[in-house]
Amino acid sequence: MAEKRGLMTEGSIAKQLILFAIPLLIGNMFQQLYNTVDSIVVGNYIGDQALAAVNSSGPIIDMLVSFFTGLSLGASVLISNYYGAREDKGVFCSVHTAIALGIVSSIFATIVGVVFTPMILSLVKVDAAVIDQSITYLRIYFLGVSGLIIYNMVSGILRAVGDSKHPLYFLIVSSFINIVLDLLFVVVFKMGIAGVAIATSIAQVASALLSIYVLVTSKESYRLEISKIKFYYEDLRKTIKIGMPSAMQNAVVSFSNIIMQTNINVFGAYAMAGNGSYTKIDGFAILPVISLSMALTTFVGQNKGARNYDRIKQGAKIGTLISCGTILVLSVLVVFSAPYLLQIFSSNPKVIEYGLIMMRCLAPGYLFLTLSQVICGILRGVGKTNIPMVVLIGCWCVFRVIWVMITTNLFHNIVFVDLGWPVSWVLSTTILIIYYYKANWLEE
Repeated sequence: MAEKRGLMTEGSIAKQLILFAIPLLIGNMFQQLYNTVDSIVVGNYIGDQALAAVNSSGPIIDMLVSFFTGLSLGASVLISNYYGAREDKGVFCSVHTAIALGIVSSIFATIVGVVFTPMILSLVKVDAAVIDQSITYLRIYFLGVSGLIIYNMVSGILRAVGDSKHPLYFLIVSSFINIVLDLLFVVVFKMGIAGVAIATSIAQVASALLSIYVLVTSKESYRLEISKIKFYYEDLRKTIKIGMPSAMQNAVVSFSNIIMQTNINVFGAYAMAGNGSYTKIDGFAILPVISLSMALTTFVGQNKGARNYDRIKQGAKIGTLISCGTILVLSVLVVFSAPYLLQIFSSNPKVIEYGLIMMRCLAPGYLFLTLSQVICGILRGVGKTNIPMVVLIGCWCVFRVIWVMITTNLFHNIVFVDLGWPVSWVLSTTILIIYYYKANWLEE
């Protein structure tokens, strides 16, 4: 039987993980550029209040979108298992089920986002001075959110079969579209925050159309036939069984971040702008880890399909070492560069100071975040998605919310809000390490 492209069931593990993760990393960087460019343009050409409006919308967008991204992980794991086992019919049915799920999810997310935006922003206590701009930005963003959901679904399909390059190409194109349209709509046409949101929506739809084109024109087993898009019951059941725990986990953790954002919002527009600006830097800092975790999920999924259990264990060790070494270097770089990077978003000293406070709290905990992400990526690859869900919901949501409610009532200080993130990372890592070494997570 001819060797399939993208198979990771033999060869150098370190080389395969790195080569697969590099396009993911670059692609994730360009995806991160969406909101980052929005913040830079808004902060420099519209003002700090508009910057606060964009930044306050971030956790809300993440909550809804991350749910469907987690659900797409179910399709990705299932397809990687079929692909590793060389079951072409299973790949075909899973791909078409995944696209059908993406379409339905897009419709639902758009309706919920557009209709409930004012209510959501009121619940998270967005400052009255910026709420009108927040509503404008968020509603327009959700009108184009289908592009983001479809793109992420197709990217999951391509990653499952070992193709991490095409998603990268699409993100590069759409990121440049976003940058050009941001400047055109805001600087030239003076459209304000609405122009930024429209630019982002157009760019996201472009990436979705390009990704669909690749599936439709492919000659491989994962080729998409538009007329065959439907729910194949057994594959839908498996996709939901694997993906729903991750979807729920992502949504609940994102909801906890909304609660965290609510507690940040009470400190005013400068705190919203400063913390929001640092989260953009934070997003770039942890991208290598997220990319390696995604690479491990595909690696483990394919090798589970091929029943290469010793290779899975070896890959888990190598992936963990690479990830930890990478984040240690990046943590040092973040500490020294943050004061200068924050000035890209705003020259206001108050905004910068709030960003630096957050950096001092989060940077020391990045190693623990890395270990949590890597172990979760490994477990998802073997289909053990319930364990990451329970641990991360318990630590990154329940514990984090309890922490911030208690500490902010005792000490009205934003430092304790920021500390909610690293403290919860330490707790989740401790629990996951115990499970990893004590449980038989490779059992059928």
